Amino acid sequence: MSFTWFIARRLYSQGGGRRASRTAIGIATAGVALGIAVMLISVSVVLGFKGEVQNKVTGIGSHIRVLNYESLYKTDSQPIVIPDSMMAAITEIPSVNHVQRFCQKTGMLKTDESFQGVLFRGIAEDYDLTFLRANLVEGEIKEVFSAQESTGRLVVSQKLARQLGLTVGSKVFAYFFDERLRARRFMVEAIYATNLSEYDSRLVFCDYKTAHQLMGYAPDQCSGAEVNLDGMEHLTEVSDQVSQYVGRRQDVYGCYYASPTIKDFYPHIFAWLDLLDLNVLVILVLMVAVAGFTTISGLLIIILERTQFIGVMKALGMTNRSLRHLFIFYAVLIIGRGMLLGNALGLGLCLLQQQTGLVHLDASTYYVEVAPVQFSWLWVLVINLATFFISVLALLLPSFVVSNIHPAKSIRFE
Repeated sequence: MSFTWFIARRLYSQGGGRRASRTAIGIATAGVALGIAVMLISVSVVLGFKGEVQNKVTGIGSHIRVLNYESLYKTDSQPIVIPDSMMAAITEIPSVNHVQRFCQKTGMLKTDESFQGVLFRGIAEDYDLTFLRANLVEGEIKEVFSAQESTGRLVVSQKLARQLGLTVGSKVFAYFFDERLRARRFMVEAIYATNLSEYDSRLVFCDYKTAHQLMGYAPDQCSGAEVNLDGMEHLTEVSDQVSQYVGRRQDVYGCYYASPTIKDFYPHIFAWLDLLDLNVLVILVLMVAVAGFTTISGLLIIILERTQFIGVMKALGMTNRSLRHLFIFYAVLIIGRGMLLGNALGLGLCLLQQQTGLVHLDASTYYVEVAPVQFSWLWVLVINLATFFISVLALLLPSFVVSNIHPAKSIRFE
């Protein structure tokens, strides 16, 4: 153990000496603790929020879609052939979790009280219902939807159910407007809620057979295929590979393929999520500044109150460099205690929110009902290391104050 570190620990163990020093140490410790806690909470909440919203958007909309190119600029879906060979090739791409066909048709749901234009998404046996089942609020999907027979079952959103006065088991008529008016009768089997207005206000699920018949597609045609990935971090890489595979290719009817990503369909949502990163960056900079400023202020007060001590140590032969190191070590002890308290406070509050859901949000604005929290130990480590090193570097300049203290004058200093 070095002599300067030993003296710094002895001085710190005395509690700061005078009242002003104790107050300065307390403020500096609180500043570091507050900064660490706010940074940890901010990063955890933003990570949780982004993850929750992205999972909802991609869970019901998929990461990538393979469509007819004309579907990108037309209201109704245009038919495209997705052969089994293409499905298999896309599935073999690394990070691709599942590929599923779908068939979509616009129409209208009507009850005695109201009516609403909706988008019917026909799904078959190969459709992954994990996300849909996880977000059911009423009823259950007992059997998978079929591509071979019309079941007459419907899964609607909670928002649509309230608008139309529907409950599980309700009978509702659907109308489709093409060259002639066509009607179908459905029974509501389950009700889901994602709190994403883009989906909840118009998307309903029916069997693939019904949607396929209503669209008048050939047996081998569909509206497209959804490609689900292991995570958003693989989106760009997989999207490039899918684009290379389907780009400039035509199906047997001469239709060109397109492979837009979920960001192409909902750029405003992802632009908003990206903006949160900027907000977090601003918070991190401000909190590090607060921690550094309070520590610098505390160190200056401690140096001024220890003027006699500095003079005596210089008279005994201690160099300015050693004294600077001594007071930097002193400040490091303050920073270390503040960081421990800040981590305990920040992680404790995050864990409390994760377990209890204490803080609620307006789902119509933020897409989630409870403030989500996601721990990232990498971010915890980065925040602590960055705060520590930046705070210590900020202490180098005020530590040079000891060089201007002369032993003869300081020993008489009151």
